[in-house]
Amino acid sequence: MAGRINQMRTLLRDSIIACGSKKNWDHITNQIGMFSYTGLNKDQCEILTKKHHIYLTSNGRISMAGVTTKNVGKLAEAIHDVTK
Repeated sequence: MAGRINQMRTLLRDSIIACGSKKNWDHITNQIGMFSYTGLNKDQCEILTKKHHIYLTSNGRISMAGVTTKNVGKLAEAIHDVTK
């Protein structure tokens, strides 16, 4: 399980960059555990929830266990949308 979560962290970071983000997303891969702090603020998190139906805490913490190869692209696009 830990290996899969680490793969999803790397895939998420790489997918956000592939969407065109110029920001540094290394903090996603530098963390460990089942949750990750995205670095998003409360307003960005609210947009993710209301516009993109992506659910995370208001401080930007997201469950990496819920990130899969099937939904990571949508997640990356949504994160890029709220941070550009």
